[in-house]
Amino acid sequence: MAKKKISDRQDPLSFETSLTELEQIVTRLESGELPLEKALSEFEQGIQLARQGQKALQQAEQRVQILLQTDDHAPLDNFTPEDK
Repeated sequence: MAKKKISDRQDPLSFETSLTELEQIVTRLESGELPLEKALSEFEQGIQLARQGQKALQQAEQRVQILLQTDDHAPLDNFTPEDK
């Protein structure tokens, strides 16, 4: 059964599902055993998943900031991601 492209799916994947699929793609690409066309297809799908995940994280960050702004007792600090 052929996998649908991310852009062809009607319902977006959950963040966790996207992350799992992205990790699987990275593993397949790092194996070095894929033919060129399949590797390019996997890479394209991985980029789409990464962008979808980044968008989900940005939306979650905005929601957290909004929640903190509406709470008069919680100060709002700028979000600074930790370097890994």
